[in-house]
Amino acid sequence: MGIDPGGTVTGFGIVEKSQDKYIDIKHGEIKIKKGTSLADSLEKVYSELFSIIELEKPNAIAIEDIFFGKNVKSLIKQGHIRGVAILAGSKHKLPIYEYTPLEIKKAVVGYGHAEKIQIQKMIQVIMRFPKLPPKDASDAIAAAICHINYQKKTHL
Repeated sequence: MGIDPGGTVTGFGIVEKSQDKYIDIKHGEIKIKKGTSLADSLEKVYSELFSIIELEKPNAIAIEDIFFGKNVKSLIKQGHIRGVAILAGSKHKLPIYEYTPLEIKKAVVGYGHAEKIQIQKMIQVIMRFPKLPPKDASDAIAAAICHINYQKKTHL
């Protein structure tokens, strides 16, 4: 399961590999309404991820590491969201692996500085989706594919 933690949208994607094909088990986005308190945002992301993990039973979580930007407040909120995502996986005793945005982009697009639209288009091709998947779900699917391909040995 790949997770792309975000302050307003958290993407998730559960992917399986069978022979040379990637299979989409489930993907989507958890959206937080503007003006929602931090506590309510964290509870929503945690409970939705917890339920998805409970239902789909992935065997590991690949989570995107925090991308350092200019807006410190956004980074702090993203860190909180990342923390509850890690907690949801930990409560299910899943190993959790982190990958940098550069590693994920390079694994899927072949270029570590790819734009979001390039990731979306490549995920559409790899997963054989009839239409472009949502941005944050694409990033999460990309994290899952990155982990399937590289399988880091040490986890959080």
